[in-house]
Amino acid sequence: MTLLEMAMIGLGGFIGAILRYGLSKKMNQEKFPYGTLVVNLLGAFLIGLVFGSGLSPIWVLLLASGLAGALTTFSTLHKELIELWHHEKRKAISYAVITYGGGLLLAWIGYLIL
Repeated sequence: MTLLEMAMIGLGGFIGAILRYGLSKKMNQEKFPYGTLVVNLLGAFLIGLVFGSGLSPIWVLLLASGLAGALTTFSTLHKELIELWHHEKRKAISYAVITYGGGLLLAWIGYLIL
């Protein structure tokens, strides 16, 4: 891996992590983790767009590996699913279906757009 490749991943990761933190902090105030849902669905769509666009490898590193990689947070998703399961099983099931089904659908749509 070259220094430029590492820098692009790092720059994208920096931006993605800040976006994730801000959206999650603002939107996860309810009893449902809307912020995590939004960042995971947005990241899935972005990855679909990037891979469907035919961008050069350096842009793929910046946008998919860096930005979308840091924006999405499946470790937090799983923690939230476990917490919801203990308290509200229907919400946990809805959250899982929307995240995984919606993520696949949005990635596919993003891929097809360009």
